Amino acid sequence: MVDQLQGSWKSVSCENFEEYVKELGIGRVSRKLGCLAKPTVTISANGDVITIKTKSIFKHHEISFKLGEEFEETRPGGHKTKSTVTSDNGSLMQVQDWDGKETTITRKLVDGKMVVESAVNNVICTRTYQRVPTNSTSNSSALSKCDPNC
Repeated sequence: MVDQLQGSWKSVSCENFEEYVKELGIGRVSRKLGCLAKPTVTISANGDVITIKTKSIFKHHEISFKLGEEFEETRPGGHKTKSTVTSDNGSLMQVQDWDGKETTITRKLVDGKMVVESAVNNVICTRTYQRVPTNSTSNSSALSKCDPNC
């Protein structure tokens, strides 16, 4: 189920992030700052409750849920959503609904890396994460040059 995704992951690449968050209605300054962030994502499970923590120099976000059960989530941009997460072939599929909009976030393992595809309307952002070794306690710089495709 979620076992292969459990652990900590550091963002190593990002494609189309700015267009994605623009489609979400996020302002220009927040889009630019978000593009600079190289978040760390930690996925854990305690019984049937899964927790996903996302941390960057700019924002922290945490959700806990049971697969298939709807829950309310406040996104880093401030809007509240109704979210449901399911598991499909080892991937976590999250659907967020708010104000008549729908976003789909798919987290999956590809060649040992976690690939997160976020889609709203016809705009897709892909972030790739590399597993953080379990003995690593350093938190490398969360800033880097912004990829023009980020």
